[in-house]
Amino acid sequence: MSLRVTGAVAGRVLRQLRRDPRTVGLMLGVPSFLIVLLHELFAGREVVFQHVGGPLLGLFPFVSMFVVTSITMLRERTSGTLERLMTLPLAKLDLLVGYGAAFALMAALQASLVSAIAFGLLDLHSIGPVWVVVVLAIGNAVLGMALGLFMSAFASTEFQAVQFMPAVVLPQLLLCGLFVPRAQMADWLRVLSALLPLTYAYDALAHAIRGSFDARFALDVCVTVGATLLALVLGALTLRRRTP
Repeated sequence: MSLRVTGAVAGRVLRQLRRDPRTVGLMLGVPSFLIVLLHELFAGREVVFQHVGGPLLGLFPFVSMFVVTSITMLRERTSGTLERLMTLPLAKLDLLVGYGAAFALMAALQASLVSAIAFGLLDLHSIGPVWVVVVLAIGNAVLGMALGLFMSAFASTEFQAVQFMPAVVLPQLLLCGLFVPRAQMADWLRVLSALLPLTYAYDALAHAIRGSFDARFALDVCVTVGATLLALVLGALTLRRRTP
């Protein structure tokens, strides 16, 4: 892997995004709008907003980054851009890490913006340090980005890429513990939830909001980071080398 080549790939992706203001608007605006909508939905029920608002800081960016990156990467695959790039003397990881770095930067901007709105304007509170919550929200967005890059390999049209959201994202949202505590789930659902990366990403955010930095929190962070790296590696394996 070459840092120079990886940086060049990342720069190319960022220049493409700059020419696509609608995609940038979707990535930055939608999670912010959703957290404001959530605040208004629970107007007068501050306890409920304080309970769900913190973990959702990471879940909203996770969902939007998954959708945007899976569709964007699919366009690169179907347009032939990836095939042309793979004829060049660069490693697969150069390509995937370059894409990942560009979208990770957007994920950081996205999660930082929604966190600033939640803590600065909507009076969301956290027992733990706010910066830890923000970092975890960025980590969730990066996880969504990595899964989106990987899943784009299994779609041949943008419509199919969007269909991965109910197939991949929604089960993780339902089983992560947001709606029903995992301890109250049926045994087979609890086992299934333990196999899903968003379970650990959500749990880490919930621990950070409560200021509970115990061994379980460390495990949650390690699994989330590991799942992100694994998705990037698997995404690299789906790329096929072409000869010029």
